[in-house]
Amino acid sequence: MRPLGVEIAAMLADRGTDTVFGIPGVHNIELYRGIEQAGIRHVLARHEQGAGFMADGYARATGKPGVCFVISGPGLTNIMTPMGQAYSDSVPMLVISTVLDETAAKRGQLHQMRDQEGAAHAVCDWSETAQSPEAAYALINRAFAEFETSRPRPKHVQIPIAVLGAAAPPAPQPRIKPIGGKLAPKPSDLTQVAALLKSALKPLIIFGGGAKRVPHKQVTDVLSRTGAASFVTYAGRGIVATDTPRFMGAHLASGGAEAFIGQADLILAIGTELASTDRWRATLGAKAPIIRVDIDHEMLGQSTGEDIAIRADADLFLRGLNTELGQTELDTHWDDAELGEIRQKWTQDVANARPGIVPICDALRAALPEKLRIYSDMTQFAYAAKEIWDMDIPGLWHHPVGFGTLGYALPAAIGGAATGGPTLAIAGDYGLQYTLQELGTAAELGLSLPILIWDNEALGEIRDNMVEAQIAPNAVHALNPDWQHLAAAYRCAFAAPKTVKDLCDVTLEAFEAGRPTLIVATPEISSSS
Repeated sequence: MRPLGVEIAAMLADRGTDTVFGIPGVHNIELYRGIEQAGIRHVLARHEQGAGFMADGYARATGKPGVCFVISGPGLTNIMTPMGQAYSDSVPMLVISTVLDETAAKRGQLHQMRDQEGAAHAVCDWSETAQSPEAAYALINRAFAEFETSRPRPKHVQIPIAVLGAAAPPAPQPRIKPIGGKLAPKPSDLTQVAALLKSALKPLIIFGGGAKRVPHKQVTDVLSRTGAASFVTYAGRGIVATDTPRFMGAHLASGGAEAFIGQADLILAIGTELASTDRWRATLGAKAPIIRVDIDHEMLGQSTGEDIAIRADADLFLRGLNTELGQTELDTHWDDAELGEIRQKWTQDVANARPGIVPICDALRAALPEKLRIYSDMTQFAYAAKEIWDMDIPGLWHHPVGFGTLGYALPAAIGGAATGGPTLAIAGDYGLQYTLQELGTAAELGLSLPILIWDNEALGEIRDNMVEAQIAPNAVHALNPDWQHLAAAYRCAFAAPKTVKDLCDVTLEAFEAGRPTLIVATPEISSSS
């Protein structure tokens, strides 16, 4: 028999894991004994928070679970922020940590916590302790099964140090056949929804991230057949083609969107929580019944009154609904010209609220590769971009929408870029410094990763909120590093373009640089010729 750590590595490889993110420590070195033999690549982060965000970025890029190895105590607490982000954004992540063998009767041990399992449970789907090899195998199998069949969210398995290093029986072989299939809607639900849509005069469909794997044709067909207006959430950008009639973009949070939504006489919400971080106001504004289509019981439980809750896969639901609707295109009472003017106004509102950012976004969108993956941080540049930067393909722009963590973009982009293909990180000058040390990981991997830094020399959003609240701006200006020397210290390339055109050019060059490139853009760049 081999040590349990070796068997776990083999088990992960057998279930499709090709990359693990983490940091070895004295308590978890047994996890590392078998990874080379199993053919698993290990990406060494500079901090467990970075490892978690890298696993998040990898999972979003590949659709496969991101796997992390961390030590007991601070290793686990450091990765809890990425676990919380993955939970809120439905990202499959498996965190495997060690735990002390005994904590109730012994005190003063290295990395000791009072309740490590409970601490992790606060930010993930479940957190369990494997007291035996058989329990470890069962929990890992459970995690992978739930990633396939349920709303994907992070899981935590912790293993006592002695158990991890002891001899263990071989891990079980993976399933040959997948578990079940997609959750199909009931035929009666499809008939009911089709009837309601046929009688609606101003139907509205809102697509969220849960619908990002639905083929464009199904989305285009249902919008054409119903005459519905449509929105996408930030996570749903790219689901609706940009030239689709009556498409209102990702403007759920725009001024006037609440009143606009109030005009709809039927709302169909597919794969979206309709959360406060999707709309940034107290209410959605709906006055009509909402038909919610989701695989998550908790989200469907929010339906009240005349609302309808349908538990189904978004793709199967839309396929069935299109069949039920038939080929007839329904009349709509939406005024296409008026809707076009409203959307233009909302875009202009974004430009007015965040001067200079919209023209830069327009130029970058036109210049950058079509299938570019973008990872953005909590920064004013991204706040504007995710409203007005239309995506042609879903699932390519990743933003820490729910938990709202600073420091997300750089390590998440590393996790995405490590899978191949053009990738761009967008961060603010302050937020980047939360995980700045991961530049070392990016350089070590030789990633051609452009890192766009929006340098307004402030916590710009907080400053503006203070001014709006009539609070004298306080603690919103921090000393930035010398970006050029910082890039050199990490063996990265550097650029400080003076014009928007130069910004586009240096970003394109960075995709071929063979190393990361720090690209510093300031608000003044938008006014330069």
